[in-house]
Amino acid sequence: MRLNAKAFDTGALCAHSFSRPRPRWNAADGQTQQRLDGDLRRPDMAMEDHPKGDSGEPEPVVRASACPDPQFSMIKHPLQHRWSLWFYRNDKSLSWEENLLEIASFDTVEDFWALYNHVEVASKLRVGCDYSLFKSGIKPMWEDCRNKQGGRWLFNLNKNRRTTHLDNYWLEILLCLIGEGFDEFSDDVNGAVVQVRDNLDKIAVWTTDVRRADANVTIGKTLKARLNMPPRYIVPYQAHTDTQSKHGSKTRARYQV
Repeated sequence: MRLNAKAFDTGALCAHSFSRPRPRWNAADGQTQQRLDGDLRRPDMAMEDHPKGDSGEPEPVVRASACPDPQFSMIKHPLQHRWSLWFYRNDKSLSWEENLLEIASFDTVEDFWALYNHVEVASKLRVGCDYSLFKSGIKPMWEDCRNKQGGRWLFNLNKNRRTTHLDNYWLEILLCLIGEGFDEFSDDVNGAVVQVRDNLDKIAVWTTDVRRADANVTIGKTLKARLNMPPRYIVPYQAHTDTQSKHGSKTRARYQV
């Protein structure tokens, strides 16, 4: 895993705890489950009946092995792609690009968890800040050549759900991305962004080509199912070009699920 030391000087990223409970990985498709169901679970965590956290789920308890196997501890499980985590720090004295920092990149399950446990959860970010996870080589901006013709599936969350839903949704989407949870359409996904704002927090999954209707709709349906959203909740897909040129507060939806 490659770390950008400068990014960690912001003070907004360092986590206060390395033992926060994580939602269980629920692979939706059989092929991904066979390859990653065991790999994406953290091997150092065991579940006990007590104590219980805010979610009602048992807290993970870290257990140290008396005789750890050094050969086992060196084994890492590779991901299909290399990914980069970005942080937008919202410093008004800097330009948009100067505010965008690449924190780290990883290409194994173990390095993903090491990074996820080291940075603060999304719900603890200052208002105006973002996290982005994109395939390495793709910047989380409209101007990137891989994003220019694409769009995003957009999930809006009221700020009163920030502490109850935002972190779980964000983690589930991260696992869906790095676990190639979209089957043959996984290559259509470039990355995801979580934004903490005054009234509505946003999570968006970016795809590479707005014209690929079958791919985009399948990706949207998969996301909605993975987040256990009810049928009445409508998720819009917006083209980046429409978002850039919108008039007023709303952007028209190219697709919806």
